[in-house]
Amino acid sequence: MKRALIVIDVQESFRARPLWDEIHNPKIAEPVNRLVRLARDNGDLVVWVLHTEPGSGDVFDPALGHVRLLDELERPEPGEPTVYKTSHNAFTTTNLQQLLTEAGVRELLVCGIRTEQCVETTTRVGSDLGYRVVFVTDATTTNPIGTLSAEAIIERTEAVLRDRFARIATVAELEAEQGASEG
Repeated sequence: MKRALIVIDVQESFRARPLWDEIHNPKIAEPVNRLVRLARDNGDLVVWVLHTEPGSGDVFDPALGHVRLLDELERPEPGEPTVYKTSHNAFTTTNLQQLLTEAGVRELLVCGIRTEQCVETTTRVGSDLGYRVVFVTDATTTNPIGTLSAEAIIERTEAVLRDRFARIATVAELEAEQGASEG
């Protein structure tokens, strides 16, 4: 089955916000880079997604220069598309579904920033569109919201997605699976 890794909003815009000091995993680039290498080794399509709010005057306004991948991330290789979204999910305001259809993709690995927001929403929409989705939980991160800790938000997200919208996996589990299939 043809797969794609969807890297959602792992961008400097978040680091430019005061909330970055409260982010659950400020080293999010590390597990995402492992996933990118795993996808490339497997011949999977890697799609980079950036959130943009043109004209907003905030960190998501492309005019301010923060709408770019985190500096520590692997750089996109030729043939790896970057899509710019203006909605919470990566499908509604982009040509992501067309790119995936043209590539024959049927399974998605999803990761990125704001576990419960853009990553979860993309997971749900992808599932509704008929993709098999793997939510790579340790390659996501978020901030506390109100009285909820980031850990509680991640736990809740896993619970509501598990076996309904996605399989929940870790980077290490996916690496082990790929190693076993190569052996």
